[in-house]
Amino acid sequence: MKKYNCIFLDRDGTLNFDPGYISSLDDFKFFDWTMSSLQKLAQFGNKFCIVSNQSGVARGLIQLSDLELINEFIRKNFIKYNIPLIDIYICTDHPNNSSARRKPGIGMFLEAKKDYGLDLANCLMIGDSVLDIQSGNSLGMDTMLVLTGNGTQAIKSLSENLTPTYIVKDLKIGADLLCL
Repeated sequence: MKKYNCIFLDRDGTLNFDPGYISSLDDFKFFDWTMSSLQKLAQFGNKFCIVSNQSGVARGLIQLSDLELINEFIRKNFIKYNIPLIDIYICTDHPNNSSARRKPGIGMFLEAKKDYGLDLANCLMIGDSVLDIQSGNSLGMDTMLVLTGNGTQAIKSLSENLTPTYIVKDLKIGADLLCL
């Protein structure tokens, strides 16, 4: 297993079901394999950081207070399962008025680098969208596309210039592959 400086994780479709804009903790549900997969990766000394576009806030579909409740639930679960989560970064920008923080921009990653002294070229980005792969590739990271969430659509948009390091069915298969 290669130990990464940090494993960046997309949220919706990667760690949890993505029914659309998740506006309530009642609608948030981890995949059955999420915690055990992250525990497996953590046993090699990996730490994690969540980076998530949450444009539902700018669209008026998600209240920031509800998003904060979901993030607190995530933090508590990472603690419960002894998974080292260094932080959760969210970008609430609308796609039509986005800053460099919104993926495929690299702003959230640069904030994490500054806040935690990360070596981004020695990190992994795991996500279910083309935006996740673009962000990771532009920073020289290894990237993993999971086919959960939007992954099956994203794979159709890959090209010679946009290729993930790994393509896997889900986070469980990805963890198994990385922990060989």
